[in-house]
Amino acid sequence: MNKKTIRDVDVKGKKVLVRCDFNVPMKDGVITDENRIQGALPTIKYLLENGAKVTLCSHMGKPHSIFSAEVKLNKKDQKKIDAGETTKEAIIAKALKDEPKKLTLKPVADRLNELLGGKVTFATDVIGPDATAKRDALKEGEAVLLENLRFHWEEEKKEENFCKALAYDAEIYVNDAFGTAHRSHASTAAIVEKGIIKTAVCGFLIEKELAVMADTLENPARPFVAILGGAKVADKLNVIANLLEKCDTLIIGGGMAYTFIKAKGGKIGNSLVDDEKIAYCQEMMAKAEEKGKKLLLPVDTVAAKAFPDPIDGPIETVVVDTMNIPDDMEGLDIGPETVKMYAAEVNNAKAVIWNGPMGVFENPTLAAGTKAIAQALANVYGKATTIIGGGDSAAAVQQLGFADKMTHISTGGGASLELFEGKVLPGIACLNDKE
Repeated sequence: MNKKTIRDVDVKGKKVLVRCDFNVPMKDGVITDENRIQGALPTIKYLLENGAKVTLCSHMGKPHSIFSAEVKLNKKDQKKIDAGETTKEAIIAKALKDEPKKLTLKPVADRLNELLGGKVTFATDVIGPDATAKRDALKEGEAVLLENLRFHWEEEKKEENFCKALAYDAEIYVNDAFGTAHRSHASTAAIVEKGIIKTAVCGFLIEKELAVMADTLENPARPFVAILGGAKVADKLNVIANLLEKCDTLIIGGGMAYTFIKAKGGKIGNSLVDDEKIAYCQEMMAKAEEKGKKLLLPVDTVAAKAFPDPIDGPIETVVVDTMNIPDDMEGLDIGPETVKMYAAEVNNAKAVIWNGPMGVFENPTLAAGTKAIAQALANVYGKATTIIGGGDSAAAVQQLGFADKMTHISTGGGASLELFEGKVLPGIACLNDKE
């Protein structure tokens, strides 16, 4: 993916609109993890140091449907209404009062201002008078962060007038939000696709994602091992099919493994299963055999009589043969023999990508499989390219303390998955190609 970066354009004195991913976790108005802010800093610093007038924009969370073109209640709200606990009007009124406070980007602007020496201001709107005034007042080497893009339904609907207002007088568009690059929204793609801003390049974060992940998928060192976990086969249909074309070994773990085990004729007890995908799993196993690829499934599993409740609470487990899980039990993690088998494959690999935990890693008793895979990847650090494909895998690696022993931890779960599927990401496809 040979896309232009901010190094390929002259930004001195130019008005630059930068799409960032500042969708950071917050508690009581305090940022609890600023990794995404830190990830954006190299691009922002480069632009400021090179004399650009920078407008930053991002979404934050999923604002209540009151900010949509059509008000649609979520399932939780609808249940409360059906039970007579509240009314639609009350939910909407509460949303109008609470959502802007909970999902404002003001704390992000404050933190950026601290990190960038007082060079960042905050606009209390996106396309309103405050944003316009602060964008007009920008001097070279200064930045303004706009309020939450998703307070406008027009962002996700790619409404043309909103695209034009968001662009305002920007001469250069920079996308550095890999986590949203799979979304075709106003700020991620349409602003360029509609020809509103013609000079469109990527920032350093997206450049790194493409350099490491896309290049590894297209030209991997071999043996190339792909590890997929998580709950459902349905979530990763195209990922499995695409990776079988590219990797030498495909390792399956997590809840999705039990659908494969059932497709193979195993007894899986009460384990998670996607019965509609049994035939698909059989097809993938046949495809692996036909292409001479290894498709590895767990040989033993850590099982229990019930899912942990609460999820991190105490639980009694036993290790059983994955092909013969007792009828009254369910598999919740890979077992020790499976760990040895999977770790051996990783140890021999020259390139590894991993997406999805091996079990219910939020529970200390059921985190052993996921931790062992993270340890195996850490053990080959420096000898193999190791890529963590965002989402729960990235969270697990961070929580378990292995982050500094990975070649690359992606900032985008959904975007990483779509890249693994072989899809073209709208937020990247719209950027200018290098000549």
